[in-house]
Amino acid sequence: MKQQKKKRKILWFSTIVTAIASILTTVFGFALTNRLMYIKKKDDDFILDRELKANRFDEKWFNSIKKDEFTIDSPNGYPIKGIFLQPCPTKNTVIICHGVTENKINSIKYARMFERLGFNSFVYDHRRHGESGGKTTSYGFYEKFDLAAVVKTVRAVIGEDAILGIHGESMGAATMLLYAGTIGDEVDFYISDCAFSDFEELLRHIVKNSTRIYPDIPIHLADFFIRFRDGYRFKNVAPKDVVKNIKKPVLFIHSIPDTFIPCKMTEEMYELKEGLKQLKLFERGAHAQSFNVNPSEYEETVRKFLQRFVLEGKR
Repeated sequence: MKQQKKKRKILWFSTIVTAIASILTTVFGFALTNRLMYIKKKDDDFILDRELKANRFDEKWFNSIKKDEFTIDSPNGYPIKGIFLQPCPTKNTVIICHGVTENKINSIKYARMFERLGFNSFVYDHRRHGESGGKTTSYGFYEKFDLAAVVKTVRAVIGEDAILGIHGESMGAATMLLYAGTIGDEVDFYISDCAFSDFEELLRHIVKNSTRIYPDIPIHLADFFIRFRDGYRFKNVAPKDVVKNIKKPVLFIHSIPDTFIPCKMTEEMYELKEGLKQLKLFERGAHAQSFNVNPSEYEETVRKFLQRFVLEGKR
């Protein structure tokens, strides 16, 4: 009798411990994925004020040029808000993809650069950013389908004979590469600025550098819950696995001092990309700061890339 009572106590204790462990695991998993899915965005007013103070957004220019606002239906079921900026008398256009936590105002600095290079620009807000819809951020997985809808819309407006390119920064660059490598290599060129090559590897890098936690357990847990809650796996967000499928020319850009997304990720993708490509590594600049810190050299790099790989073939 005593032995049976002891066994029952052990069973109850084991059941309670298992239940508590399951609850803690679930809570931890939800907390991890909440931080990824609902990453804190920069306030829209903060972005505008920052760009105004840095003289990267000129309100007088913005208000004076020809522009059209677009609302594009995402295949994921929400509106994508964008603006077609047309300061140049041309149909040649560049679609600009901003990074995570930013919005389309952050893309205006690149639009001014492309204006000087003879291109119009289409800037837009990624899902769950700025004025666009969407409940979660997926770091390129769902965003690549939105980009496909944007490309289709812009191409319909400018026509098949016009040059169309895509410029992406950080998550926007990863989104661009995922689109080009998996959905459709349907534009004339790509410019990838500080993209990550593998989202899971990036998370490991961030965890190692910001905490004392061994990254394997939290990342495996987050991967499981992301699949359950948002319908994808981290392995589905790895531009390095699809960059070899891109046939059109790609300019890879990164700043060597970048500690958030390591420069080696861009170097890895440059090596994997077959065919027409170019690599530019800047000696100065933190993450997503290559243009801000090296504006003249950045613009000259883009100019030479376009002359060599895009414009020569159109003459």
